[in-house]
Amino acid sequence: MQPFPFAHAESEAQIWKPLALLNLYRLLISGLFTGLFYSDYLLPPLASHDPVLFYAVSLIYFALAIIFIVLISNRWPRFELQIYLQIGTDILATTLLMHASGSISSGLGTLLIVTVAGGSIVMGGRHPLMFAALATLAVLGEQFTAQFVGLGEPNTYTQAGILGLTLFVTALAVHGFARRIRESEALAQRRGLDLANMSQLTEHIIQRMQTGIMVIDEADRIRLMNESAWYMLGMPSATHYSRLADLSAPLADQAQRWRADPAAEIEMIQPSAEHPRVMPRFARIGQASGSGTLIFLEDATAMARHAQQLQLAALGRLTASIAHEIRNPLGAISHAGQLLGESPQLDEHDRRLTGIIGDQSRRMNTIVENIMQLSRRDHSTPRLIELNHFLPNFLREFVAGQGLRPELIGLNIDSSPLRVRFDPSQLEQILTNLCQNAVRYSEDYPGFPKVVIHAALTGESARPFIDILDHGPGIDPQIAAHIFEPFYTTATSGTGLGLYISRELAEANQAHLNYEPVATGGSCFRITFQDPRRQMH
Repeated sequence: MQPFPFAHAESEAQIWKPLALLNLYRLLISGLFTGLFYSDYLLPPLASHDPVLFYAVSLIYFALAIIFIVLISNRWPRFELQIYLQIGTDILATTLLMHASGSISSGLGTLLIVTVAGGSIVMGGRHPLMFAALATLAVLGEQFTAQFVGLGEPNTYTQAGILGLTLFVTALAVHGFARRIRESEALAQRRGLDLANMSQLTEHIIQRMQTGIMVIDEADRIRLMNESAWYMLGMPSATHYSRLADLSAPLADQAQRWRADPAAEIEMIQPSAEHPRVMPRFARIGQASGSGTLIFLEDATAMARHAQQLQLAALGRLTASIAHEIRNPLGAISHAGQLLGESPQLDEHDRRLTGIIGDQSRRMNTIVENIMQLSRRDHSTPRLIELNHFLPNFLREFVAGQGLRPELIGLNIDSSPLRVRFDPSQLEQILTNLCQNAVRYSEDYPGFPKVVIHAALTGESARPFIDILDHGPGIDPQIAAHIFEPFYTTATSGTGLGLYISRELAEANQAHLNYEPVATGGSCFRITFQDPRRQMH
């Protein structure tokens, strides 16, 4: 992962900041001397030897400090050149002020200690003795000049030497101190950058997790919600610090119940009929009583699909082992029934019995083939499908393949583009099964069309769906609760696997197949697709 783009800018700002602070010190000292001179409150020995020189140097020093503010703000000229220019100005101005105030005995030479220390810190420990050497030479030069003009005393050379030694000691001490500061600062910056990158990586992982993640505070305000949780809760219009009850009242009730009793049984919730059921899990963040709560949301459909895949794997092994044991005797029974039916000595009653043998043999063979097909089902390969083009093509092929009249099935597609991610062959298999059932149960309806295929978007979450509506007798509510169970059928010739396989194929493509009763009579089977904007896993 690349570092944050503002890391370099922050590092550069940290380099220039000490130089700005040193210039602030320069501005205060020069401004103080200038103000004291104008106010006539100069304390001895300030300006005791040459007041004009003291005033001129203070004023020029103050003006240069203002100019340095502009140069530092514009960061021109380059950093190293500004350091040499400003520290050199400090040494020269301090030496002249010291000379105007009576040489080394004025005590102004101690200001050079701050100058040397500040220069060593700003330079980051490079050339630690250079500024000390320059300042020492300036002090000795001033002392020589003062002695030459009769200003200084002979013993002041000792004070100048002690000041020079102090400057060198200060430079060396500050050099080590500055180096440690720089190393600590660089380490802290690297650690901060690593933490920032780790935080960004963690956030990216959380947002891409299939498990829904939510964090709420003690007042049930949402502090974090990843993309999966947003989809599972029906893609609500949520903002930071929204209340959980505004997004999902059942989930808020579950959270309150868990806080009251962590051992309480957790129930599944379902935001709407178009969305899968969700199983929440709760965990406390921290040990304090008012700490937040971490909520995990698991797609119950995905968990059920995983369990079903395990069952299908076991079913595949079972069917592979018993296929030979069942189909061979079944083939022998069917063949014997055919031979018996061809006998001219059978009466009508016996022929009806042989017909029953043949019909039931074929039905058992169909059941075995369906089970084997289900256990060998290929993994879905979802692709982006334009329903506006897919459904008309499917309807033409279905009508032609079933030998039906074109006006038997109507097609109603919303004008807006309908895009879904689904395996085309599996979607065709689901639609074929549903349309065959709808046509069979609508035979007694006198009008046309007998079956209607309707495709549009749901009003709340704008998820694509396909409805297969028929004009049959409808399904009794007690029977409707079991129609998607394997081998459950009310027809004497059915296998009870058609709707079960259709729902399995829909779930494999992260869609949902549900039965919805029609108030005016008939049945409606709805395929609700996953939002195509969501990346399928």
